[in-house]
Amino acid sequence: MANKLELTWVGKDESIRIEPRLLIERPEQSNTAADPDTENMLIHGDNLLALKALESKYAGQVKCIYIDPPYNTGSAFEHYDDNLEHSQWLNLMRPRLEILWKLLREEGSLWISIDDDEQAYMKVLCDELFGRSSFIASVIWQKRTSPDMRAIISDGHDYILVYAKNRDIFKEVRNKLPLTDEQATNYKNPDNDPRGPWASSDFTAQGWRPNQMYTIVTPSGNKVLPPEGRCWRHLEDVFQQLLKEGRLWFGADGSGVPRKKTYLSESEGIAPWTWWTNKEVGHNQEAKKEIIALFGALNAFDTPKPERLIERIIHIATNPGDLVLDSFLGSGTTAAVAHKMGRRYIGIEMGNHAYTHCKVRLDKVIAGEDDGGVTKSNGWQGGGGYRFYELAPSLINEDSFGEAVINPDYDSNMLAAAMALHEGFTYQPDSTVFWKQSVGNESSYLYVTTRHLTSALLDSIKDSMEDGEYLIIACRSYDAGLEKAYGNITIKKIPQMLLSRCEFGRENYNLNIVHPPVYDEEVESDE
Repeated sequence: MANKLELTWVGKDESIRIEPRLLIERPEQSNTAADPDTENMLIHGDNLLALKALESKYAGQVKCIYIDPPYNTGSAFEHYDDNLEHSQWLNLMRPRLEILWKLLREEGSLWISIDDDEQAYMKVLCDELFGRSSFIASVIWQKRTSPDMRAIISDGHDYILVYAKNRDIFKEVRNKLPLTDEQATNYKNPDNDPRGPWASSDFTAQGWRPNQMYTIVTPSGNKVLPPEGRCWRHLEDVFQQLLKEGRLWFGADGSGVPRKKTYLSESEGIAPWTWWTNKEVGHNQEAKKEIIALFGALNAFDTPKPERLIERIIHIATNPGDLVLDSFLGSGTTAAVAHKMGRRYIGIEMGNHAYTHCKVRLDKVIAGEDDGGVTKSNGWQGGGGYRFYELAPSLINEDSFGEAVINPDYDSNMLAAAMALHEGFTYQPDSTVFWKQSVGNESSYLYVTTRHLTSALLDSIKDSMEDGEYLIIACRSYDAGLEKAYGNITIKKIPQMLLSRCEFGRENYNLNIVHPPVYDEEVESDE
């Protein structure tokens, strides 16, 4: 588009090549004893590959996404390589943000923690990807309790960028914040109103509207009009109803300009705003203390967020039962808080601390052994569960001669599922027909076999097919001329069919959770 405003960087126009991968549950790592039907997921592996694996099933299903990506600060962290050049960092973030946006529900929202080093770049990148109309706010989180005296100007805050799939719908469904104890003290009851403590608000509005310019007679008999440049907030009949119900305050002597009462008992909370103090949502030191209490000082995590900060985000953006996703899970804070708040969740973490931090933390939450963070405020005592998944390894390896070969880590059933993923089919073995391993569209099927395909086997498959059915057969090798035998059967070799399509850039990646089944001998290896 001519004159389009956009952020450019080295490598932006280079396509990202992604090999589709399977997600494989590791039952020995899962924690489902208290909740065998749990839908919560903890995924260990590269988050771009994991997000691609999730995309088909979970597109349009996630209510709230929170991410705390590497800030590109130039610091060397134990758990992250955070020293990336700006272009590399943008190339890292863009494809992940594109998939995350597809996963959001229409009323969903995306929350991104970021600091000054990349905040401006992230904001422009997100505006370009999602549209500026999707931007909601840039929240300022006061992360420190005092200045860093070593700095030129100490950074006392981070940002949380908020984007909504549909800002109008999000405004209707987002939750208000409950009143703090300090805010509740602003409610008084000087006139002994039977409805209890109340706070008053201005009964005037800016502007001049003829039908809202009536004269009000106060209880003391004083006649008042709106101040210059303003009108009354409501029409006269609404004023009369409020007066009848005793919902107006005219001052202690009954002669003042009316103010409207808002009762503490009827309060629905307050609208969130962009200034989040450390008193309200915690700070870095609070987060450190939470981590040390869970893992000990020698096994702490470098950049945790306080549970109260994540609690506020989840409260605003979701309701119990909604799905929350964090693809930079870190030490597991988002998953732990979502668990305590009764939300479903998906957490993705690439590093080994998926085991040493995330899993350990969630196990303690489930066992009721984590009494820190937001445990008490949510009345959490334990329960629930999650399933642990690994990304399958690359399907294609090279042998000692440089030839492409099937990865020996793939058994026959994993191979069938992986081939289905590459071809855009859903791995769904038929219980009676051995060649109906995976289902596509319009009566199309995929059959994967590690055997040599003979004409006799092909003829037997053709005889069992019904009119209108179409089949792709992926095999190790086949008799000469079979590829032209039948118009409704296409034959391809493994792995050439994969290597010939090197871009690995399909829009449709299916989620295949694989528990390798005992299946028909036709898919077994000839070894």
